[in-house]
Amino acid sequence: MADVDTPAGRGTPRVVPDQLDEALLATLFTQSAVGLVVLDPQLRLVRANSLVDGVETGEHIGSRFTEAFRLDDPDGAEQLMKRVLVGEGPVRDRLVRGRLRQVPGDRQFLVSAYRLDGPGGPDAPALGVLAAVVDVTERQRARARRAALTAVRDAVGGSLDVAAICRAFADALVSGFADLAVVEVVDDVLRGADPPVGPLPPGTPLRRAASGRCDAVRDMAEGDGEGGGRGLSAGVTRRLPARTPYALATTDLRARLVPLGPGTSWPDTDLDGARTVAETDAHSLIVVPLTLRGAVLGLVSLYRCGAAEPFDDDDVSLAVAAATRAALGIDNARRYEREHVIASTVQRRLLPQAERQQAAVDTAHVLLPGRDSGCWFDTIALSGARTALVVGGVAGEGLQSAIAMGQLRTVIQALAGLDLEPEEVLARLRDTADRLAHERATLPPADALRGEPLSAGCVYGVYDPFTRTCTVARAGHPAPLVVGPDGRAVALDVPEGPGLFSTDSALFAPATVTLEVGSFLAFCTADLLSGDQAAERIEEALARPGRSLQQLGDDIVYALPDDTCSAGAALLLARTGTVSDHLVATWDLAQDPTTPATARGLVHGRLQGWGLDEDTVEATELIVSELVTNAVRYGTPPLRLRLLLDSTLTCEVHDGSTASPHLRHAGTVDEGGRGLFIVSRLASHWGARHGPDGKVLWTEQDLPGDDSDSGSGSGPPSPPPSPSVPSPPSSSVPPS
Repeated sequence: MADVDTPAGRGTPRVVPDQLDEALLATLFTQSAVGLVVLDPQLRLVRANSLVDGVETGEHIGSRFTEAFRLDDPDGAEQLMKRVLVGEGPVRDRLVRGRLRQVPGDRQFLVSAYRLDGPGGPDAPALGVLAAVVDVTERQRARARRAALTAVRDAVGGSLDVAAICRAFADALVSGFADLAVVEVVDDVLRGADPPVGPLPPGTPLRRAASGRCDAVRDMAEGDGEGGGRGLSAGVTRRLPARTPYALATTDLRARLVPLGPGTSWPDTDLDGARTVAETDAHSLIVVPLTLRGAVLGLVSLYRCGAAEPFDDDDVSLAVAAATRAALGIDNARRYEREHVIASTVQRRLLPQAERQQAAVDTAHVLLPGRDSGCWFDTIALSGARTALVVGGVAGEGLQSAIAMGQLRTVIQALAGLDLEPEEVLARLRDTADRLAHERATLPPADALRGEPLSAGCVYGVYDPFTRTCTVARAGHPAPLVVGPDGRAVALDVPEGPGLFSTDSALFAPATVTLEVGSFLAFCTADLLSGDQAAERIEEALARPGRSLQQLGDDIVYALPDDTCSAGAALLLARTGTVSDHLVATWDLAQDPTTPATARGLVHGRLQGWGLDEDTVEATELIVSELVTNAVRYGTPPLRLRLLLDSTLTCEVHDGSTASPHLRHAGTVDEGGRGLFIVSRLASHWGARHGPDGKVLWTEQDLPGDDSDSGSGSGPPSPPPSPSVPSPPSSSVPPS
């Protein structure tokens, strides 16, 4: 020990350095807030203070530190100390895992190690190693809890799919908080029903939406064979077991911290829970109900297994906060899914419910489901055996998009019945879209729909089998593909018009293409072409001849990239042809007063040759007589009559005049004005269409046995009642 002396002239004693070192060392080892350990050059324990796991009793003094301390990686720790001894530099704040003798469970320590230099300095052999040890277990646990909660918040906010949210939630909790996480959702909630108000009665079906496992638990489950994998897999449905923590948590809607061990009796009433505990060696369980405003969406079960630290009350608080976040995400996804189901149902009901047989055109369609519920397709039978082919889409999701789609589809069907040209149909359809947009803009400010923009596109084509031409116009929509009999696919060169809800006032320009027999057309929504090289793959699939239209549509879907059609899409395929000659009769007639009688004779002979019944023949003769008389009296040459036999009987009278007759109501004493009234009562449909060389008056008659609603044109004929001409109304004006 150093002596204490007093310098001359002073009363303050001077402390010798050896004495100061002794006092400093004693103070550090008795009052330090961190654990201190001194090792000799052989890494044997020389000294430790009271904060280091009880070794200050002297029991382990002289032992190698790897024997004195219960470290998870003793070899790695020994190599670390050796590098400090040889002078490679100190180690600061290295995280080391181990266990304490007085406290159960794994602990985490922050270790700093320093070389104790001898009298010769750094170049001389070291006297030993000084290590400072800080128990940071609670600090690390708090950090892990914060990280887990952050991971949950990030995971459950980016999806509107219940299964994806549950998977992300389970994975976020397993990464550092729990060894096993199981998320179960009330089965009715997954089916779109409103969540039940708690408490849940025992026996309520719960479906395992997701489960997350750490590597150790996964290895144990796989090691148990088939049973282990099935017990922890998603999709399993079980009934809520009574008299278990799961049932109690859904009764009072409070979380449960449950120790698991040999003395636990409740697993006897829950075979599924007992199997999970046995398969994973679980010893601690937290059960949290997924609740929102008193309603129960499901359950979260968190397990710690093997040598992991048991859960504590702080862990329960984190689990409740995480479950609240997950419940909000699941409920949002459920509401979205429910609205999506409703919108998809509305869309399906607004689309054609069956394939419609058209004259000289075979069609097939593919409707791919997705978020977008506004795409549609249609085939519309027009007069003269022509067919309108339509594909369109309203951008957006939900019920409002489906409603807007239904409105546009209804309008386009009505416009098609007016025998307008494609560009005029789209022009008038855009007028309707402008009115819909104006109605939305005038909604009250509090209505969320007011701020949602409208966007839609449509392509409209008309195929004429007699001229084998297809005239197409498009509004903010991709042009159709034309595939010839040789299998070569080419996009039809159609000028693109503005979208239906666009402020652009540009006109729509049509394009007409003449098709060879056996060609077909492919109309598709824009989403079908949005994937990587999707257009090239579609063209490649269409270029394979010798397949039915439905096979072609399926092959197109098979060839699409994985990133295509997440929003939904529609595809309409139409194979074009001509009308058989034996089903058509055409006569050029003279502009003469005797022509109606001649026309009646021609029609009578042709219809008898087709084997039609007498009632249909008589009604058709009267229709033709009235139409030809009107054309002779008010029209101009050339005059032409055409009969077409298909699922209906069509009569067409063409003349060179552009003036159209109108249905009038003749008075009781009027001598004329009843012609079109008689025609309208004998025919199921009638109308007029205009062209560059005049107009065509046409009628359609349902044939005996024809089901006009189905449009099939098949089935045995059954004679209808004899056509009768009822008394006309009291007022009448002669037809023009």
